[in-house]
Amino acid sequence: METITITNSVSKLLPLFFTLLFVGSQLIHCNVTYDRKSLLINGQRRILISGSIHYPRSTPEMWEDLIRKAKHGGLDVIDTYVFWDVHEPSPGNYNFEGRYDLVRFIKTVQKVGLYANLRIGPYVCAEWNFGGIPVWLKYVPGVSFRTDNEPFKAAMQGFTQKIVQMMKSEKLFQSQGGPIILSQIENEYGPESRAMGAAGRAYLNWAASMAVGLGTGVPWVMCKQNDAPDPVASSLLLLLVSFASLLICLRVEYDLSNSRLQINSCNGFYCDDFTPNKPYKPTMWTESWSGWFTDFGGPIHQRPVQDLSFAVARFIQKGGSYVNYYMYHGGTNFGRSAGGPFITTSYDYDAPIDEYGLIRQPKYSHLKELHRAIKRCEHALVSSDPTVASLGNLQQAILSLCLEIFQAHVYSSGTGTCAAFLANYNANSAATVTFNNRNYDLPPWSISILPDCKTDAFNTAKVRVQTSQVKMVPVSTKLFSWESYDEDLSSLAESSRITSPGLLEQLNVTRDTSDYLWYITSVDISSSETFLRDGKKPSINVQSAGDAVHVFVNGQFSGSAFGTREQRSCTFNGAIDLHAGTNKIALLSVTVGLPNVGRHYETWETGITGPVLLHGLDQGHKDLTWNKWSYKVGLRGEDMDLASPNGVSSVDWVQESQGTQSRSQLKWYKAYFDAPGGKEPLALDLESMGKGQVWINRQSIGRYWLAYAKGDCNSCSYSGGFRPVKCQLGCGQPTQRWYHVPRSWLKPTKNLIVVLEELGGNPWKISLVKRMVHTPAGHGQ
Repeated sequence: METITITNSVSKLLPLFFTLLFVGSQLIHCNVTYDRKSLLINGQRRILISGSIHYPRSTPEMWEDLIRKAKHGGLDVIDTYVFWDVHEPSPGNYNFEGRYDLVRFIKTVQKVGLYANLRIGPYVCAEWNFGGIPVWLKYVPGVSFRTDNEPFKAAMQGFTQKIVQMMKSEKLFQSQGGPIILSQIENEYGPESRAMGAAGRAYLNWAASMAVGLGTGVPWVMCKQNDAPDPVASSLLLLLVSFASLLICLRVEYDLSNSRLQINSCNGFYCDDFTPNKPYKPTMWTESWSGWFTDFGGPIHQRPVQDLSFAVARFIQKGGSYVNYYMYHGGTNFGRSAGGPFITTSYDYDAPIDEYGLIRQPKYSHLKELHRAIKRCEHALVSSDPTVASLGNLQQAILSLCLEIFQAHVYSSGTGTCAAFLANYNANSAATVTFNNRNYDLPPWSISILPDCKTDAFNTAKVRVQTSQVKMVPVSTKLFSWESYDEDLSSLAESSRITSPGLLEQLNVTRDTSDYLWYITSVDISSSETFLRDGKKPSINVQSAGDAVHVFVNGQFSGSAFGTREQRSCTFNGAIDLHAGTNKIALLSVTVGLPNVGRHYETWETGITGPVLLHGLDQGHKDLTWNKWSYKVGLRGEDMDLASPNGVSSVDWVQESQGTQSRSQLKWYKAYFDAPGGKEPLALDLESMGKGQVWINRQSIGRYWLAYAKGDCNSCSYSGGFRPVKCQLGCGQPTQRWYHVPRSWLKPTKNLIVVLEELGGNPWKISLVKRMVHTPAGHGQ
């Protein structure tokens, strides 16, 4: 029976095979295919180096320069997520303008001559607000995120189809002659899938089938998904299609073969132990983490380039064929796009191109040399499998070290090309090893690349470029004549449109239209209370699910409490001033970005959840949790759009001098300035401020917070495994002091800056600075 089945399959598939050959020979544009060695573009196996640049985290005016620097650094591919929340801010209403002009970004990649990996998701994580999923989706009846749930799948499919159709209409897929060679559906779903069981698996299969059914003509990737769905077509069909693609360049869309082809890939600091889930898939690393993100109150993370290049070389030497640096340029979380919560406005990520678009040395040039060495090995890498041998050395024999510490991976093709990778996995000791009767010096934790099996063209630990010296230099331009406007707290209850017994969850009220939600109630105090006579103040205890709370009693600021990225919830417990009669209590709950990762994070609570308790009364304590509460979404200044040229003229601003300026909470400031000369990137120095938001010409620079970094900044060694706790900077300093101001947002004169200060900072000490980078000449570590 088995023999008959195979024979029948062959007889049915052979006509299809020859049809594919004939049709393929008639086509001009070529599809991207793959085999176990690599992706094939135009029938050629390729070792591809990629880098992530997220279009909303920079400006359109920056894109071409960033992409050209990436190409000059040896990249073949630009990788980007697609950010659903900014493109579909409300159901069926789309925005692809300005920083969100995805087509323009992909066409810029094409113009520069690079390929693109379009990671549609549409869940992206990315330390982005709500993981890139629009908040309105949380309120679709019956929805449950990222599982076998019809409302979620319908919305996800609609957006994915929208993006694919946009790309197709502009002929941007490689099968149409465009730059997009890969697409991604879902993102890092492996842990979620395992936790959700059958529902997770059903959703995964649906997502794969839906994506492939869109007929892009390029492979789809699923990262961190070891069980990415395999083809349902027979393996014989796959063999025939692969063989045909090697003969000629075929335009074969996978749905034509009824396949569900998904390449599973790796994300992490190291991926040399990663193996695809099927032997016919290439080994791909979709996120090689070039550094790490930063959260307010945390240190700056740096990943030594010696270790990053070691990780990449180790991946390539073990058969990897696609590496993407996450990030190659991190950029800026403008507006309220940062997630986490508590992720900083800067998304620099210690990337080879820094937040401002400047080259970071030695990371940029050292990786460029690595890429050049890998490319010299490309033919040998894609046309042969490695032989692995232990390398002998005298120290090894003396110290009885394991043979695996010193290894050679040798690729030798039938055409005579040969490439070798010599590795020293010892994190502490250098070694002199012998290979092909030659001696090679290997520093600790390093790999040497020999493109001809003789010449040591590159060693991951030998850095030939010195470290960039960065200076933030004040410009001569002054911020003219600060004026202020106090947020009106006197009529909060009257302006409230929502009242409820008990405490409401914040996101359910705001729908994320603002970081701010007022919780307002009142309490009557008897004139007989003892504290009115003995002067011992009562206290209030306010428990919040996150992220921060400011407490006002009778219009006076009483204090604040803040969560952290590790512990979102926070509790305010402090003395307050109460008087006999009715007292107004106003609690301002503040978000610092919405969660972007975690199982069903759409169900997590935010805001003041209670209890809210008064202590120190004659009755002991008074529970206000189930009082009648009024709610006011956002601040009055937001309602009046004070950051806009029209809104700014709608209130009476008070002009203050530096000497008379009162540093109160919830205060708006405005000033004007002229654009400084030159082309250097610009930033605002906000060291004198507390916490808030800032706009220039109505464009939101983002959230600022002068939270001081806690961590361990004592030492950093490149050798040994890297983790974010290993190499930290900035302990005891503000996590983020400087905030990027894109030059394209400025006019020659009279630029409007508006600042919302929550805690009482001093705007008179704000300054505009230029970011200057200098790399000393010569060689060095």
